[in-house]
This record gives sequence, structure tokens and C-alpha cells, in this order.
Amino acid sequence: MPKDKLKTVYVCNQCGETSPRWLGRCPSCGAWNTMVEDVVAEPAAAKGLQRGAAARVPGQTSLTAYKLGNVSTTEEKSRIVTGISELDRVLGGGIVLGSVTLIGGEPGIGKSTILLQLCGEVSRSKSVLYITGEESVRQIKLRAVRLDVPQDNILLTAESNVDEICGLIEQLKPGLVVIDSIQTMRCADISSSAGTVSQVKESASRFLNVAKTNEIPTFIVGHVNKDGAIAGPKVMEHIVDTVLYFEGDKTLPYRVLRAAKNRYGSTNEIGMFDMTGRGLTQIENPSQIMLEGRPVGISGTCVACSMEGSRPILSEVQALATKSSLSTPRRTASGFDYNRMYLLLAVLEKRAGYFFGNQDVYVNVIGGLRLEETACDLTVCLAMASSLMDLPVGDKTIAIGEVGLGGEIRSVNHLESRLREAQRIGFDTAIVPKHNLKMINPADFAGMHLIGVSYLREAINSIKIKA
Repeated sequence: MPKDKLKTVYVCNQCGETSPRWLGRCPSCGAWNTMVEDVVAEPAAAKGLQRGAAARVPGQTSLTAYKLGNVSTTEEKSRIVTGISELDRVLGGGIVLGSVTLIGGEPGIGKSTILLQLCGEVSRSKSVLYITGEESVRQIKLRAVRLDVPQDNILLTAESNVDEICGLIEQLKPGLVVIDSIQTMRCADISSSAGTVSQVKESASRFLNVAKTNEIPTFIVGHVNKDGAIAGPKVMEHIVDTVLYFEGDKTLPYRVLRAAKNRYGSTNEIGMFDMTGRGLTQIENPSQIMLEGRPVGISGTCVACSMEGSRPILSEVQALATKSSLSTPRRTASGFDYNRMYLLLAVLEKRAGYFFGNQDVYVNVIGGLRLEETACDLTVCLAMASSLMDLPVGDKTIAIGEVGLGGEIRSVNHLESRLREAQRIGFDTAIVPKHNLKMINPADFAGMHLIGVSYLREAINSIKIKA
């Protein structure tokens, strides 16, 4: 039998597109400088059936088809509740049997830590197999002791051969498998080195096959590239069932777990953790944590409420407008969309009459959160106007609303949930869209002053009157 020939190709690490020569820009997805060299096996050409391959017998197969009505979907049989409520929330209620979950994040963000804690919780009722390709079993043991993880029902092995690992999984049939990490795994029948596009894609496919065949939930750790995306082709994210990202500034203790893809639940939910010396602890009340140490009586601060799935979270928005010494004033935004900040500044100047043309403007969201919702527009506008006028917004005042280009305040969804969360934390005044007030009963928020506004100028005047 002729041996397969080896050939060099260039593969886009964003979409998986291949090319016989290097290209500066991927012709498929349009990304720049993403074509990486890879060595693949070129199968020998053959007419009809390949030599040595058995002919298919008509009417014979080893496959089994199941009647859809007989497939069980009960939660107690299809999901494993981990005991880490923040993780269960992001996963959609627990780990689905046979699912493959890819978790990514920057080095040192806490991926291995949370997975080892997950192994400890699951091992109370099921056996767990932890595969490490980056560390020794002794290093895993030292981390488990530091995190006070139960160790009796956790099996460890340091291996990078995918076929050996798949054989071990099929032999032990554990209740949970952790692969740390996919970039260190290698298929022996592929000539390229570990971490290349072909190795990562093929390794993920083989782990997926074992997980689905034996209904063993599997967690895979993936490194991220300089752009923050999981290293390797996008096709690897298409293979797995769930993709989780660990976010947060490593200089801050807070971590946010977010789902970028989830076949078994919502991608809007987030989980919040606090990195401590004994591992990651859950933050059950993130709004209270985000507002700790908030300055009192200082201009340029206002509180926003964003919806992360079904959970309202309060966060502090700070703005600083100061006279610029440059011909073109500086604009900087952290935790808020830079282009939208420019849009809101234009609305403030044109519709409300506040001139920022000679001011450097800085916007920062405290706590490392990123505000994506347009319902936080009004908060950012009030913070910038407050800093420009040097007029503090009330310490117990929250602002909710989307700002249009005409300076109008548009209605938002889930206003009742946002107001209940603000009332629970202790806020007594809320500046909200006037149209939204027609849809709620003010009597449900006794002791809270609801100010309905239709235009941005009205909202700014309301903080002047309150001051």
C-alpha cells in the first residue's frame, strides 16, 4: 500500500480556510495575518474504492436509530448539577450528559482553578478523570491541596497522546473528563506538531466522538491568542457544544464567566467569581460588590443597571471631562463602546447644548464589567454632563434609558426587574423613560421616586433640581 505523501499548506486560524501558499489576508473570512503553516498527509489517489477498504454491503449497517418519542429528556437524567451555582447558571442549569465544553481565557485568569474545583464538586457523587498535558500530577496535587478539593474520587494522568487518552476514557467510563489543554494534545497519525490547526481540530473531533458515544461530559481548556479569541480555527468552536470565556483584569480579583455559544441554554447569562488565595468563590450579590467604595458627593459618577440574561447588575459609571491642551481632545472609554461614547457626546452637544469640543473626556466602568446594553446610554450621558458642570448626581439616584440621535429617551425592557434590584440595594430615585412609566405600577415601588423623562435635556435638568 503506498504511503501517504506529506505536503505543506497554510491554514487560517480563524475560519479554517486552507491555501497552498501564504496569503496576507484570508480569502474566506477577510482576517489579516492569520494564515499559519501546517503539514498534512495527502492520501494516495485511487480509482473507486481505496485499496484495502471493504465494500459496503447493501442493507447492512452497524448503526442504530432511536425513536424520538422514547428519548429521555428529564433534567435529573440529562444534567449534572455541579454545586457551583454561578457555573450552573451559565451552562443553563448544569452539565448535559455527553456534552463537550470548551473554556478559554488569558493565562492566569483561573481556567484550571475553576475546573479543579468543578472536579471536586462532581467527585462527591461521580468519578472524575483529569488529563493534564501541561503539568505533572504532583503539581495538580499541590493545587488540589491548596484549594481544599476532595481527592478520593479524582483520577489523574499526565498524557498528550489523544488515542491513548480516548482508550483510557472508554476503559474507565468516568462521570466527567477534563482535558487541560487542547493545544498540548497530539494525534500520533498526524505528522504536524501539537498545537497546529490540524492537530487541534482532529483532537477535538476525537474527544467529541468518545464523549457522545459514551455520554461522558467533557471539559476542554483552550488557550487564547493575542486578539482574545481561542487559539486554533473557528471550526473547533463549531465542533463543541458550549464555549465559555473567562474575562476580567488579572490585576483585579473579579472574574466573569460568559458563554459565547451554548446549545443547551442561553448565552446571555454570566457567572461572577472572586479570585482568592483558596480559589474562586462565587459572588451571589454582584451589584453590592460592584458599588463598594463608591465616592459620595463627587461629580462625574452615576449608576447604571444592565441585564445579564435574567440577572440585573448595578455598576458605577465614572466620567471625567477636563480642559484639553491638545488641538484634538482625547477621548478614552474603558468598559463602554468607544464609538458609542462619541455618538453620545454629539447628542449632548447638538440636542442638550453642552460643549465638549475643548474637553478631554474619559469614561470608565468600575469593576471590569463591560456595558453592552443601550439601556446604559442615559447613565453615561449624565455622568459626562455631571463632570462638565461639576455637579454631582444624587448618591441614591440611578439612571436607565436609551438615548436616540434626536436627544429622546427611548424605552427599555425589563424595567421592573432593574428597579427592584435598585430598590433592594437602597436607591430611592430612578430617572427612567417616560414611556416606560405607562407600563408599570408605581405603587409596586413604594418609597422610590420615579422621574419620567422624554428628552435628554429633561434628565439633566432633573439632576440640577435635585442638587
